[in-house]
Amino acid sequence: MIVDTAAHHFFHHGFAASAIEQIAADAGVSKVTIYNQFGDKRALFTAAVECECEKMRGHFSIEATPQGTIRERMTAIGHAIFAFLSRPEMIQFERRIAAETEVDPAIGIAFLEAGPWRMKEGFAAWLARACELGELAIPDPMLAAEQFVSMCKGMGDLERRFGATVAPEERDRRIIGAVDVFLAAYGTPQNR
Repeated sequence: MIVDTAAHHFFHHGFAASAIEQIAADAGVSKVTIYNQFGDKRALFTAAVECECEKMRGHFSIEATPQGTIRERMTAIGHAIFAFLSRPEMIQFERRIAAETEVDPAIGIAFLEAGPWRMKEGFAAWLARACELGELAIPDPMLAAEQFVSMCKGMGDLERRFGATVAPEERDRRIIGAVDVFLAAYGTPQNR
C-alpha cells in the first residue's frame, strides 16, 4: 500500500513535489513507518519505480511469445516491444522519469536498473537460448538484444515521445525490416 501510494504521488507530482508526510497520510501510516521501512525518500522512490516497472513488465513477456519459426517469434516480439513502449502510461512514465533525472541523475539510474536493463537481460537470455537451439548465432546476446529493440523502435520512439502517431503500416514496416536485418546478421543459414 505504501509503495503504490508513493508511486502515485511520484509519477503524478514528481519526486521533488511529493512529500513523505502526504504519502504517509494517504497510505494510512505514519511518517516514521515509512522511514523505518525505506530509510529515506530516495529509497521509497526506488521501491516505487521497481513496483511500476514490475507492473509494466507484466504487459511485455517474452515467455508468452507464440510458437513458430524464429522469424515468426522475432516478429511477435517486435510487435510486443512496440505495443509495450507505445502504451500511454509508459510514455507518461518515461517523461516523468526524464524530467526528474534532470534534477537528480540517480533517479534515472534507478529507473534503468529496475526496468529497461532487467528487460534487456531477459531478452538476451531468450536470444542465448535460441542460439543453444541452433536458430541464431550471436556472439554477444546483450548487444544483440539492444540492437533488435532499437531497430524495432526506429524513429517511432521519438515520434511517440513528442506526440506523433505512428501509423500501423509504418510500425509493421519497421518491425519486418528489423527482423530481416537481425536474421541476416544473426540467423543460422537455415533461419535467414
